Amino acid sequence: LKDIQGKFFGTLRNVYNFFVLYANTDDIDASECFVPYDKRPELDRWILSRYNRTLKDATAAMDDYDHNSFVKIVQDFVQEDLSNWYIRRARRRFYAEGMDEDKKAVYATTYEVLTGLARLMAPVAPFISDEIYVDLTGEESVHLADFPKADESLLDAGLEERMDLVRRIVTMGRGVREKTRIKVRQPLSELLVDGKYEEKIGYMADLIKEELNVKSIKFEKEMDNYINYTLKPDFRAAGPALGAKVKAFGGAIAKLDPKAALAELAEKGKLVLELNGEATDITPELVSSSVSAKEGFDVALEGGVCVILDTQVTEDLKAEGLARELISKIQQMRKAKDFEMMDRIRIFLEADDEVAKAAEQFRDYIMSETLADELSAKTGLDSFDINGHKTGIDVERI
Repeated sequence: LKDIQGKFFGTLRNVYNFFVLYANTDDIDASECFVPYDKRPELDRWILSRYNRTLKDATAAMDDYDHNSFVKIVQDFVQEDLSNWYIRRARRRFYAEGMDEDKKAVYATTYEVLTGLARLMAPVAPFISDEIYVDLTGEESVHLADFPKADESLLDAGLEERMDLVRRIVTMGRGVREKTRIKVRQPLSELLVDGKYEEKIGYMADLIKEELNVKSIKFEKEMDNYINYTLKPDFRAAGPALGAKVKAFGGAIAKLDPKAALAELAEKGKLVLELNGEATDITPELVSSSVSAKEGFDVALEGGVCVILDTQVTEDLKAEGLARELISKIQQMRKAKDFEMMDRIRIFLEADDEVAKAAEQFRDYIMSETLADELSAKTGLDSFDINGHKTGIDVERI
């Protein structure tokens, strides 16, 4: 129960509260913000396609009386598509000043998805569905509304496929960061993506850059220039399987081009080697393989998708990483002190030379992100760990 409350109901309520907070701040009725679908940004068209596919799949599960599948389909959509991707990617559009077409589109899209979700979930989550639906629409009850039907005209399989590839690349890039213990808030210089995907997702490079906090995306046609492949016998498995041929097997493997051999294994499920004058099938479990990046880089390879991250942190990148950590800590302090979203603040720092230099270098960026009008030095502050630097920080409302 706690798991479902945290991961699903809590996530849904956070999305709803976020939407309502900004709608109230802008003093708008989102139901009146309709923008023609073909005029909406690609991110909006993607979530609408995913939402209508969810409707279609969830309705099919309900028609089969498969309630477990129904619940899982809805949960996955709310957690992975709506919260972890759409709202996070669209967040800054809610912050924007004024009310242009783009802002109307994000309000309209989120409103349509939330009210549709409330109707979809009503049979299995009657109370939160009713609360969301009544608050957003002003109608008497979600249980007097029609069950939603998928709009097939809003399905876009090609767009979903492209976005899935982008999300996969982002997940792999984050995995590399985790493996090399480089925080997401630490900027890096470059991510290399297999050049064969440039035509398909090149126009979404900025999205990948922002998600992975890298300065540039390079679609590299010669990924092998950055990768080392190794292929060795797994003698523990090969010994019993090959018997007297195992020594010849070791010699034959050593003569192969590891990359070509791995590609053949992936494609055909086996290699055919001549061992002691006899053609012998070598299956994947008989070999041990690895892929590693050349010095200064780190690689992730999954299901034919390859990304390489430049993991070298220059002094400028290190300084920007410190600035981003300061911003994160300041935002946490704003929240802890119960400041309103648009409150202006003063920032006080007690920092060593390295952090002070980074704060000065990125002063405008720090102040802009935290809604600060002043940033100055002060002593006697409570200290925090900022990437290994003991740093005093305090904020006050103006």
